[in-house]
Amino acid sequence: MTVEPTTTLSSTIARVRDLAEHVASNVRVQGWLSNCRSSGKLLFLQVRDGSGIVQCVVRKGTLDDDLFEALKRLPNESSLEVSGTVKADERSPGGVEMSVDAARIVGEAAEYPITNKEHSTGFLMQHRHLWLRSSKQAATLRIRARIIKSIRDYFDSRGYVCLDAPMFTPAACEGTSTLFEVDYFGEPAYLTQSGQLYGEAGAMALGKVYVFGPAFRAEKSKTRRHLTEFWMVEPEIAYAELDDVMDIAEEYIATIVSDVLADCRPELEALERDVSKLEAVVPPFPRMTYTEAIEKLGAAGREVPWGEDFGAPDEDYLSSTSDKPILIHRYPASFKAFYMKRDPSDERLTLSLDMIAPEGYGEIIGGSERSADLEFLEKQIAEHDLPRADFEWYLDLRRYGTVPHGGFGMGLERVVAWICGTQHIRECIPFPRMLNKIYP
Repeated sequence: MTVEPTTTLSSTIARVRDLAEHVASNVRVQGWLSNCRSSGKLLFLQVRDGSGIVQCVVRKGTLDDDLFEALKRLPNESSLEVSGTVKADERSPGGVEMSVDAARIVGEAAEYPITNKEHSTGFLMQHRHLWLRSSKQAATLRIRARIIKSIRDYFDSRGYVCLDAPMFTPAACEGTSTLFEVDYFGEPAYLTQSGQLYGEAGAMALGKVYVFGPAFRAEKSKTRRHLTEFWMVEPEIAYAELDDVMDIAEEYIATIVSDVLADCRPELEALERDVSKLEAVVPPFPRMTYTEAIEKLGAAGREVPWGEDFGAPDEDYLSSTSDKPILIHRYPASFKAFYMKRDPSDERLTLSLDMIAPEGYGEIIGGSERSADLEFLEKQIAEHDLPRADFEWYLDLRRYGTVPHGGFGMGLERVVAWICGTQHIRECIPFPRMLNKIYP
């Protein structure tokens, strides 16, 4: 149903987020009805437009009686336009409300399946395309968008070149057990686990690059930290050693958090996020070696045999000892990737790093100094039983002008979860892909 206004709608269109700049002005808001309540001759419409929600007050007699009654009966999530004068009101969200003098119903919605009653997570995920409209989900996606802007601003302003890596790859980068295999014109190919190896080629050509795109891991995991499709940011830097990589990772994460605090306070408030925990994220971050972390866990009664990787509970304990991310470096080679450079002082160790987020959000960054030694990499490829022919191009990077270099990968959704204070990563990407979850 479309009901035309009885008076002319304002030609000045404003976003809800910007209405405080239009106090005493007549503007038009285009959006959807979030809620409606009536009180005698008054209607209180909660109208959202994707940037926020504003209360719109409609007085009987201001509009045509038929339009007033149609608005009163309008189902939630119907689309409409309202125009009127913006007034300051400290009691309202955003500190303003609108006094409506004209309105138009654009499209009347059917009965909306998501109501104020409590719904199961399974139900909400099946209706993810609609759940995105809720205030907390929308706030999370706005913060995600701001983090993406911060990522690009950080690297673009420091001379990095964005390098697009392919989605189809001929072989594994991070381990053969988590590959999604596809048919590539009769030959097996795989969805990329990481753009890092291609980033290394870019760094040898351009000096400093970053790969930013989706990655795929066929992990049969149901934890709150895993997705089968996620977004990765992977800088690679020529002439960078491990300490350089750690310094960059630290500054980079601190910059992202600072940008979100500066620009997303309303969203953080909607999520009820304790911003004091984010305000504490300033350099320097605590640093410890893998061996020191093992000793710290042991002192707390959490025995982890030297040479084994940390589990989620171990990372959670370590993160609980600091209000900042922790950098753990020099992990054993036994469970790290083939391309990582060995520690010259102890061949059992790699010049690697992980950054563990505070508050139990786990690893958000993993990286290393890459081996620049051709002979070492040839041996590693053989020992890991990787197809040598598929890595000849990668070995060429060591044959022709090899240099020390390093980089890291950051899982975007894990950082979004941590900054938003979200308990499950599935809410940190618009349409999550997980084990047994591919709809919608």
